[in-house]
Amino acid sequence: MRKQMKIIGITGGVGAGKSTVLAFLRERYGAFVIQADEVGHLVMEPGMKCYESVIQLFGREVIKNDKTIDRKKVSDVVFGHPDMLQRLNEIIHPAVKRYILRCLEEQKENGRKLCVVEAALFLEEHYEEFCDEVWYIYTDQEIRIRRLMESRGYTREKSLGIMENQATEEYFRTHTDRTIENNGDLEKTWSQIQEGVEKNETL
Repeated sequence: MRKQMKIIGITGGVGAGKSTVLAFLRERYGAFVIQADEVGHLVMEPGMKCYESVIQLFGREVIKNDKTIDRKKVSDVVFGHPDMLQRLNEIIHPAVKRYILRCLEEQKENGRKLCVVEAALFLEEHYEEFCDEVWYIYTDQEIRIRRLMESRGYTREKSLGIMENQATEEYFRTHTDRTIENNGDLEKTWSQIQEGVEKNETL
């Protein structure tokens, strides 16, 4: 009898190393990984669901020469304008969720055993509704700041500013099923992931 497909949700603050965890799940367990941020870019491509709606909201000046939407211009507009950000989210987020659910259904039909969904606003968008378990990737704040400064060239102030606008550690821990510590000891991180996967009887 074929095992039922399991869906694990991954969330956590910026700089927590979620990409490292996703790569391990993909390579070690053959997981199908889908990231909400990447889908958000996809649904704004020409011919896709949100393309015309985003142009109507921001005007034709956000269209680049190759007909794609200039995401930097969009980002510049919504920065400091919460009302525009909310209107953008009302266009993008439902489309992203529908796309992810469709992908998961396809993977189930194809016999996939493990799918992993990652989203920054995972809990806010209630992605836990279709996941078997939700993992919080935890990393000490100072390590996260260092990673952001090294990998993205952010200043300490910018890193802290982004973190202050995200959910608190307490909120993440309260609303998720498992915490994976990712402070740089990869062996420890891998063993926690293995324990989580085995508990879900995905393999």
